[in-house]
Amino acid sequence: MPEQNVSAVERALNILDVFTDQDSDLSLKEISERTGMYKSTISRLAGTLETCGFLMLSGRGRYRLGPALWRLGSIYRRSYRMDDIVRPHLSDLVQESGETASFYVPEGSNRLCLFRENSPSSLRHHLEEGAILPCGCGAAGHVIRAWGNGIDDRALDVLNDRFAQSEGERDPDISAIAVPVLDRQNNLLGVLTLSGPKSRFSEENRLNLLNSLQQHARRCGSNLSP
Repeated sequence: MPEQNVSAVERALNILDVFTDQDSDLSLKEISERTGMYKSTISRLAGTLETCGFLMLSGRGRYRLGPALWRLGSIYRRSYRMDDIVRPHLSDLVQESGETASFYVPEGSNRLCLFRENSPSSLRHHLEEGAILPCGCGAAGHVIRAWGNGIDDRALDVLNDRFAQSEGERDPDISAIAVPVLDRQNNLLGVLTLSGPKSRFSEENRLNLLNSLQQHARRCGSNLSP
């Protein structure tokens, strides 16, 4: 019986995991195709998830994530106790640069966009808070790898330079620059990133963006350190 219960939990979590920013609502058939589960199994598990607030069923018979996940996500973000310190830096960076500012933290072998403030420009890099991305590409991912377990030439260069930049690695039209936010013992607390269209990331502008990021990273790390 315990094994069956654990298996049911795993299947329920797999259902929640198929939703993305691009697919915020899914039909029973679509969930079945993505999970490989029978529709009858999904219906049974989805009923429990809906009762507990983890799923919602629309009038069109499509499922979407429920409010219980927002509550848990809010608790998760507050558990870092970084909001009041990090968000003002993101706002200042957006005002100074005109680009999108983000704060990433390691999440297992990936990176989590914990805080985000999007550029006011209509042409911008848009991503939602809570997005989980790989560390194998993107400026923020390279920084996290360098301060984690990265041992290749790219990671060593990032450690030496104390910043990373990327161009079209995750999105062919997007460039980014990222710097580590370190505590007083040089432990990684997170990564500050500025990202936007490649057309606005000229060599001169990259240097200005890097200077702004480094200044904010130093102040942010100092304020976050115990």
